[in-house]
Amino acid sequence: MTIYKPTAVPRTRYTSGSEYERQYNYSRAVLVGNHLMISGTTGYDYATSTLVGTAEAQTKQLIKNVENVLAQAGGTLADIVRVRMYLAYAEDYDVIMEVYARAFEGICPACTTVEAKLFDADIRIEMDMDAIIDVRS
Repeated sequence: MTIYKPTAVPRTRYTSGSEYERQYNYSRAVLVGNHLMISGTTGYDYATSTLVGTAEAQTKQLIKNVENVLAQAGGTLADIVRVRMYLAYAEDYDVIMEVYARAFEGICPACTTVEAKLFDADIRIEMDMDAIIDVRS
């Protein structure tokens, strides 16, 4: 019997500088070819090491966090093709979707939204996303 060990796929890793990324060995995002996979992102403000309060404020900060990692990879929100949204509280849906709708106006990525218990009771929203980045430029 021959066992083949696959070689690692060439990838570029991006970080937010979050202590969690170092502690738990994951990346804010990973670019493989032109596919950027963005890890679950919250409304945590990495510059101030704080979690902003309301669902609306957390969603706005989350979008800023995603824009930052996209910029590192040479992309923008327009490159997002898939969003997975995890709401801690279903009653936050409308306010979160208002922020989301403004951010993704005209982009219209595929989107799934579920209510889920998140790891921190103060976190109201988490999203992970996929983008296709034009790496030729």
